[in-house]
Amino acid sequence: MAFSLGISCFRSSLITCNAIANYNSNNIYHSHSKDTAFIRRAAELADMSAGLSSPHPNFGCVITTASGNVAGEGYLYAQGTRPAEVQAAEAAGGWSKGATAYLNMEPGDCHGDHTAVSALVEAGITRVVVGIRHPLRHLQGNSIRALRSQGLQVDVLGEDLQSKIVEEARKSCLLVNAPLIHRATSRVPFSTLKYAMTLDGKIAATTGHAAWISSRKSRERVFELRGRSDAVIVGGNTVRKDNPRLTARHGGGHMPMRIVMSQTLNLPEEANLWDISDVPTIVVTQRGARRSFQKLLASKGVEVVEFDVLNPREVMEYFHDRGYLSILWECGGTLAASAISAGVIHKVFAFVAPKIIGGKNAPSPVAELGMVEMSQALDLIDFHYEQVGPDMLISGFLHPIPEPTPVIPSEEETFAIDPTVIPYESSIIFFYKTWDPYGALSNFSPHPIQMLDDNGNYATWTTVEHYYQAHKFLGVNDPVAKDCIEKIKSAKSPEEAARMGRSMQRRHPDLVRPDWENIKIDVMYRALKCKFSTYPHLKSMLLSTVGSVLVEASPHDLFWGGGREGEGLNYLGRLLMKLRSEFLGDSSTSSESNCLAL
Repeated sequence: MAFSLGISCFRSSLITCNAIANYNSNNIYHSHSKDTAFIRRAAELADMSAGLSSPHPNFGCVITTASGNVAGEGYLYAQGTRPAEVQAAEAAGGWSKGATAYLNMEPGDCHGDHTAVSALVEAGITRVVVGIRHPLRHLQGNSIRALRSQGLQVDVLGEDLQSKIVEEARKSCLLVNAPLIHRATSRVPFSTLKYAMTLDGKIAATTGHAAWISSRKSRERVFELRGRSDAVIVGGNTVRKDNPRLTARHGGGHMPMRIVMSQTLNLPEEANLWDISDVPTIVVTQRGARRSFQKLLASKGVEVVEFDVLNPREVMEYFHDRGYLSILWECGGTLAASAISAGVIHKVFAFVAPKIIGGKNAPSPVAELGMVEMSQALDLIDFHYEQVGPDMLISGFLHPIPEPTPVIPSEEETFAIDPTVIPYESSIIFFYKTWDPYGALSNFSPHPIQMLDDNGNYATWTTVEHYYQAHKFLGVNDPVAKDCIEKIKSAKSPEEAARMGRSMQRRHPDLVRPDWENIKIDVMYRALKCKFSTYPHLKSMLLSTVGSVLVEASPHDLFWGGGREGEGLNYLGRLLMKLRSEFLGDSSTSSESNCLAL
């Protein structure tokens, strides 16, 4: 009896232990299921900003209470705007106390700015779940360490438990920032090849006629793809045959740059792409090609960039250096094959229309790749099918999205890989975009300033760039100019403010104040001085560069930047060095004669 009782007790204990184990297992699974669901929601929020203003990382934040209810949400609109974490914390209000914040990616849009971290700490958040670490190596881990140092529990999805639902949630985080991740791991932007073809694989008739293969709904989808891209690229043949406009026409604030790639510049003198009143166009070509035609393009305001060797990889490396994250290729089969062979195409969007046109010599979407066996065919990864009107959209990746943990090069290799990460010991410090190590030096950084206007009143400007662009039209007695100033002032991001100011200057040069060329350097200097006087941590960053030459690394801006080959005037770098000297010479003075501390 005793033995039987012992066995009974043992079985009872075993059942109890199993029940507890199952309960804990179910709780863990439930917890991770909840975490992954909210991380996917954060990724969805982040995706809402794609293309509205670019280039920029995509951040989303969801704050939930202990019971699992959503208390607040937010997403970063663009670089230089209010962080997603700040918006979510404000929306949550008092419900943030003891709450959990879900972030698709570790914060870090501008080095030296800790607004996102501070917002979570001050809101009383006790736990943070991060989808992926920041892909840029000088920012990776910084915010996670800062949050943990403040006593917050920080969990990075997938680093403590692997499962299918965790993998899917991480994938959503990788997808929404695929362009930024590619920037961190390669020297080319994230590129998508788009084409429409008939059921028998033709992109045009034998005559070259191609309008319209796909349906209206498919074309609307293409407008969306353009609106999510930094630039759209075509070849010379597309310009000659189709005379495209390459506009997004989606009603948003972002219009992608238009790029034409032509080796010989055998292009028409009149084309829709040469009209830059709303959207700029860049023509890339072989060095020395048709100098007279280059002058014609320049007279129309079209930028021409020459390459010693014109090939897709060289071109993409150049636009990587210009800060572009995503490129949409809408070219013909010959250029598409060249880009695929060069390894610069990462994703494919193929619209297949239920039509058959035939034609032995009718063009196909991709020309000769040199493959002779089916075993050599390129397989799409993570492909999807979607019906768009009567058409079938097939999309997938040619290359997997790399993990956001870049290979850290040796110190000797650093400058060759990315000139923006030169260590402090270098005699030259480059900066360009706000995500660069010294990106806070940029006039696009998210630091509002308050400046005196012509009436002696203080006015708040979201960034230095907002202030600079608006002052092109200040004092002009014209309602259009005044309206432009107000639109620039209320622009949601510095990218939008810059686009508005430049576009208005191109379309209405008569509305630009007559003394602009003489005063624009002084306008920029006053704004920069106010910014660095207002924010002590920015002033410290500037002073930390003593002994180094500061260069604004824009390869295309030959006035404010250093230019592609150092031929630029670098006025922005010069002004910052002048300001640095002024601070060093009078460190006891607040230097706030023309701005108000915030």
